Formats: sequence, C-alpha cells, structure tokens
Amino acid sequence: MLAAKVIDSIWSTRKANSLIGLKFMLVEVLGGIDAGRIMIAADTIGAGIGERVIVCNGSSARKMLDRDDVPIDAVIIGIIDEDCAF
Repeated sequence: MLAAKVIDSIWSTRKANSLIGLKFMLVEVLGGIDAGRIMIAADTIGAGIGERVIVCNGSSARKMLDRDDVPIDAVIIGIIDEDCAF
C-alpha cells in the first residue's frame, strides 16, 4: 500500500465496459522511493482533491473490487485523517 495525495480527477469519454461506473483520480505518491510519482487510481470511497489517501496497488487492487475481469492496478481504499510526516 502507498500513501498518496489526490491532485485531480480523470475524465474519460470512452472506456472499456468493465470500467464503466468507476471514478478515477490522479494521485501523487507521498514518501518512500516512489515519492512524487503520479498515478491513476480507481476511487472506491469518494476521495476529494487535496485529500491524503491510502492506495492499494498491484493485483491486490483488483481484489478490492471483487472482480477479476477489471484491468485495474491501483485503488483508493482509505482517506488519511491525521497529518503524517512523509
């Protein structure tokens, strides 16, 4: 899992059928060797721009959606409530 900050939302006029209904956000990784890395994550909890979030990535991300047919490798699974030093 990674800590990240939501920096924008992603809009898609066309996407694969398995992605319909999913909201996507642009996030920036906080801390660690990947600090500053920008990635797209599916938002399952309604995170907002500027919030710090927990991102699950890799094959575990797909499991968060309870579907194996979704081509997802990053999912926002939590909002960080307290400030953390990254």
